Amino acid sequence: MNSNTLFHGKIVSDAEAENITRVEELAYELKVGEVMTPDPATVSPETPMSEVLELFRQKRISGAPVVENNDLVGLVSIEDLLRCLQKSDLDTETRLYMSQNVLTIRDTDPVIEGLKLFVSSHFGRLPVVNTAGKLSGILTKGDITSGILKAIQHDYQEEEVRRYRASHLFEDIESDRSSLILRYNIKQGDFTHGGAASSAIKRALLRLGAEPQIARRVGIAVYEAEMNLIIHTTNGGIIRVEIEPKQISINISDDGPGIQDVNLAMRPGYSTATEKVRELGFGAGMGLVNIQRCVDSMRLESVYSRGTNLRLKIFLPEEDAVGEGTKEPNKETK
Repeated sequence: MNSNTLFHGKIVSDAEAENITRVEELAYELKVGEVMTPDPATVSPETPMSEVLELFRQKRISGAPVVENNDLVGLVSIEDLLRCLQKSDLDTETRLYMSQNVLTIRDTDPVIEGLKLFVSSHFGRLPVVNTAGKLSGILTKGDITSGILKAIQHDYQEEEVRRYRASHLFEDIESDRSSLILRYNIKQGDFTHGGAASSAIKRALLRLGAEPQIARRVGIAVYEAEMNLIIHTTNGGIIRVEIEPKQISINISDDGPGIQDVNLAMRPGYSTATEKVRELGFGAGMGLVNIQRCVDSMRLESVYSRGTNLRLKIFLPEEDAVGEGTKEPNKETK
C-alpha cells in the first residue's frame, strides 16, 4: 500500500493557513448563478461585426455569446473585434471571428470553480449554462467581485439567531471520550450537489460554537475532497467527520479506481480528470494542495484499482475548543 503522511507538527495559525477570510469562504458558498449577469446580450453567427462593435459600445461590454437556434455555438470578444478592425473587415459575419471551442461553467457550480477556470484558461468571461445546457448568463471576474461584495454586505445575522452552543453535548456526558460523528454518502458524477456536504459540516461546526476560521478550514478541505469523490471515483465514496472538543477528524474513502502515484498526485496542477470533466470546469489539479493547506495532519493511502483513503485532522487549542462551554458564544460570523 502506498502512503503519504504529512504532519505539520503544531497547530496551524491563521497566518500559516493563509488567513482563510470570509471572502474566500464565500467563493465556496456562492453559486455562479447568484453572481453571474443573467440574460446577456447575444449575437448570431450571421451578425455583421459592425453590429457587434455597436453592441459592445452601447452595452459597454467586452464579449458576447454567439447563439444559433437557442444553442450556444461560440463567443465573440473585444479581442476578436480588434482583429477584425485591423483588417477593416466589419462587414464580415461574426462566425469568421468568433471562438468556437467555448469553455462554459454551470450556474449550479460554486464560484470557486469559476475562479479556477479564469486562472487556468486566462479567459476574461465564461458563458454560463443551466442543467439543460442552455445559455443562462455570462460570468466575468467583475461579476464575482461584485457578487462577493454584495454577499459580505448582506445581513448574516439570521444565521447567528439559529446558532447555539452545544456545550452540554460534551459537558454533561460522562465518558472518557465524547464525539459527534457526521457521515455523508457522495455519488460519483453528482456535480449538481457538489459542495452540499461541506456546507452542512461547516454549518454544524458554527452552530457548535467553533471559531469561523476553523469552520472555514474544514469547509474548504472537505469541499475539495468531496469534489474529488465526484470527479475521480468509480462509485462515489463516504465522508466521515468526527468532532471532538479538541480535534476534528475527517476520513474520506472510496473503493476505486485508486491512485497510481501518490507523490505525483500531490503536485500542484497534476490531474487525471477526463476531458469531459475539464470541459465542465473541474479537475484543475489543486484539490489535494488546497486540502493540505487547511489541515494540521494529512494522510493519503491508495491502492491502484482498489480504492483510496484520506485521513485529515485539525487540532483545536483550548480557546477554540468545540462544545466545552469554556467561553461565551463567538459573535463573529464574517
